[in-house]
Amino acid sequence: MASEAITYTLEPALTAGEFVDVLKRSTLAERRPVGKPETIAGMLAHADLIVTARDRAGLLVGVSRAISDFSYCTYLSDLAVDEAFQGRGIGRELIRRTHEAAGRHTTLILLAAPKAETYYPHIGMQPHHSCWRIPAVRP
Repeated sequence: MASEAITYTLEPALTAGEFVDVLKRSTLAERRPVGKPETIAGMLAHADLIVTARDRAGLLVGVSRAISDFSYCTYLSDLAVDEAFQGRGIGRELIRRTHEAAGRHTTLILLAAPKAETYYPHIGMQPHHSCWRIPAVRP
């Protein structure tokens, strides 16, 4: 159950500074280009959905960033919850609100971070064992 002290909002204008800060407090920064401000800015600018979770003081404690066609599929590319706030249902609520904003008729897809692989089955998500990718070419 989501904490009553948390406010969830669609926040398309989330700043890069706040995004990077919560990534660091969630450990997701280990797998994101937090040292490349132009990449972070592009990630935010080109996202279709950014859902935030803030505590009573306004501190960003969770974020969901997704890309969607709003018709068939929604790719949940980032889900980060401040480690101090984990275990309170915030991640589950961010996922629910992201899927709701994209349309429940879309299939929600994500690639789990290694440390989070056991979390997703716990909240009812089903594994899919045939993901394929072409790694990015870095200059």
